[in-house]
Amino acid sequence: MQKILILGGTGKTGRRLARRLEAAGRPVRTASRTGGNTPFDLAAPATWAPALDGVTAAYVVEPSLQAGGGRIPAFVAEAVAAGVRRLVLLSAGGVGAADDSHPLKAAEEAVRASGADWTILRPDWFAQNFSEGPWLPSILAGTVSLPAGDGRTPFIDADDIAAVAAAALTEDRHSGRTYQLTGPRAIGFGEAADLIGQATGRPVRYVDIAPETHVARQLAAGVPLEVARLFTGIFAAIRDGSAPEPADGVERALGRPARPFEDYVSETAASGVWD
Repeated sequence: MQKILILGGTGKTGRRLARRLEAAGRPVRTASRTGGNTPFDLAAPATWAPALDGVTAAYVVEPSLQAGGGRIPAFVAEAVAAGVRRLVLLSAGGVGAADDSHPLKAAEEAVRASGADWTILRPDWFAQNFSEGPWLPSILAGTVSLPAGDGRTPFIDADDIAAVAAAALTEDRHSGRTYQLTGPRAIGFGEAADLIGQATGRPVRYVDIAPETHVARQLAAGVPLEVARLFTGIFAAIRDGSAPEPADGVERALGRPARPFEDYVSETAASGVWD
């Protein structure tokens, strides 16, 4: 039976993927700088070979767009040389239309040209950003300030991403496929805030801010200018109505619809993370 390596094995999708595979009896190695069962750092190539030892399939994640686009191609080359025969790459929505400056463009090209079986996942904004990521402090404070205007986007549940990744790592039929992963409908940040507020029983509001204000706040938080502009540009796409439409990637991969945002909100509110 294949041994599966999960980069970012303690992250939003990685830990969910590990749970699924382990429950199915698959040998799993979770690779992470902290918390995984194998020490691993994309910035430290000396950690790659031990993580790849005996592995035949890998879930590949670039945890930091600030690192540029060279780390994943180098890792993919070493992985295939070490015997990995199946690669599943966590990319991002919009990479297909992006120019070559996007850090994940080179990662996608490297996976396709690797000679291994490959699947590329392009998820939209994670619903879990409201509960496990950058927007959680804002939810707890009661105000989410972002430059998305009244635009709408189809938030994807990280559990759905993990389910598609598990299928792609263990089933032959996903080889050579690129899946655009979104939720079943697009919603605005105002509606998302309202749904969370209703589920928690306390006010949560969304405030639109100017894109240049968002860039300035990112810079003040230590984010490099290029990355701050990249993420602000994604919000701007939502703002001007050019965010992705709901896609059928989850249904194509799993034979069922993507999970609604409302289900994510209900389950997360019950967990107490927003209390």
